[in-house]
Amino acid sequence: MVNAMTVDVEDYYQVQAFAAHVDRGGWDAREPRVERNTNRILDLFSDAGVKATFFTLGWVGERFGPLVRRIADEGHEIASHGYSHVRVNEHTPEDFRADIRKTKKILEDAGGVPVKGYRAATFSIDRKCLWAFEILAEEGFAYSSSIYPVRRDFYGMPDAPRVPFYPMGNGGVEEYPITTVRVAGWNFPCGGGGYFRLLPYGLSKWAMRRVNSADRMPCIFYFHPWELDAHQPRINGLSLKSRFRHYTNLDRMEGRLGRLLKDFKWHRMDRVFA
Repeated sequence: MVNAMTVDVEDYYQVQAFAAHVDRGGWDAREPRVERNTNRILDLFSDAGVKATFFTLGWVGERFGPLVRRIADEGHEIASHGYSHVRVNEHTPEDFRADIRKTKKILEDAGGVPVKGYRAATFSIDRKCLWAFEILAEEGFAYSSSIYPVRRDFYGMPDAPRVPFYPMGNGGVEEYPITTVRVAGWNFPCGGGGYFRLLPYGLSKWAMRRVNSADRMPCIFYFHPWELDAHQPRINGLSLKSRFRHYTNLDRMEGRLGRLLKDFKWHRMDRVFA
């Protein structure tokens, strides 16, 4: 079975856990590392013969246009991650529309290809902002991958379907939820992110194999460019939990990713779910 490989293209200081410590107005003053780290990922994918979907911040596309062009030129899908990593449930509908419209134009101009996919910052579409799907459809998006059917402090909609579904009924934008494995009546995350770094690789491999074989579903895997960067600058004032989640096993990520690329078949979102 072919699974969907995805990358959330954002820099190390743009993550939700750092929002209270890093002011968006000061992003340009920080050392940018997203370009070099994403180029490193592109090299890894090229060596492995893998195509992927890159959910890219408009802020990144605005400053690193040649990077977006390289992603598109090498046959990967360009998709939207919003402009500056603001959670959907912190937007008004009007602000959300302006955000996705602006980002779509930036990425399409930089990459020279249509942008049809969207992923909310921190999987932040919840029951209170399902209006976002209607706006996405009106703005020309075909699919979203913005819901994680688990319960967590920053995000999660545990009662959402684990399979692709249409939040607006029959038609409109289709939602491709991040992969979970069902065990003893509970959904457990196995779609990448911090869980992939923190837990043993064998556990992630087992869970994804189970989804492929028992559920007969492709997996959706995601990670970030900063997760391959063990030498990124440290942010001061973080809680112990945030430091543990963000920095643990950064030095092991590239090796684990290499094993993952060999152990499963991968393609871009729009091809896997065509």
